[in-house]
Amino acid sequence: MASRSLLQIVSSFSRTAVGNSGFRLFSNTSVCRAIVQTRFVPERASSPWTLKAAVCLQRLPVISADCAPIEQQFKEMMHQMELEKSVLSDHELRLLEDAERMSRKRADDYDSDEEDNHRDQDIMLAQDLEDIWEQRMKNFQPELRVKADVDKDLTSLQRCLADSLILLAEQQVGGEKLWLLPQAQWQEGETLQQTAERALASLPAAAGFKATFLGNAPCGVYKYKLPKAARTESVVGTKVFFFKAILSDKGPPAATNASFMWLKRSELQRYLKPAYMMKVERFILGL
Repeated sequence: MASRSLLQIVSSFSRTAVGNSGFRLFSNTSVCRAIVQTRFVPERASSPWTLKAAVCLQRLPVISADCAPIEQQFKEMMHQMELEKSVLSDHELRLLEDAERMSRKRADDYDSDEEDNHRDQDIMLAQDLEDIWEQRMKNFQPELRVKADVDKDLTSLQRCLADSLILLAEQQVGGEKLWLLPQAQWQEGETLQQTAERALASLPAAAGFKATFLGNAPCGVYKYKLPKAARTESVVGTKVFFFKAILSDKGPPAATNASFMWLKRSELQRYLKPAYMMKVERFILGL
């Protein structure tokens, strides 16, 4: 009824004298087409893509990396330059004073009155302090930088302490299990970041990882279509939005049958599909 009255108004407007004064006339067919199109706009709002959110959880290096040969040479050169240009420290000055005092004691011109002010004090030479420090140094056993047995355990957070590690989880995709970044399907009423946080929280309870997300916007997206046999009119494929996060607190030791791994960037290509790997390596922090 509303569309009919609108047509009548437009038709009567086109027949007036105003239509002859430079205004473009509207046809009945164009108005009908516009009205029909506005009726079907809400029906096209649903997307044929399933939305998912994944989190790229990264453990930053714990110890410094080994120096390259040129870095080692530069380090030694700078150490030598600082040593040549530096002044004597308080301990080195005390060593010289002790040596001078001992030499005067052995000489014939030694005057014992010079030491009257220090007679009631326990005197410990700087050399005695060095001997004590050296003995403590011998008893100190530094931790090994590389542990071959730990580095082979892909579920351990203590492996490859000088490198960044990325978390992969075993996910059920269709009828097969794949190693992917932890992901979950988006649910109505939540943001994509909340979906990524839920994906991380849905890992086995033995994990208990705590992460700090870097921003609220996705850092990448991976889109794939379902096989033709699995497609429907409402679902054509899946879009996975990635979020970056940094491990802020490690959880308890992982179980032996844990369904996740901590891998270096160079190890990801062994477990990720090439198309997926191409999207992921774009936003991995090279720290």
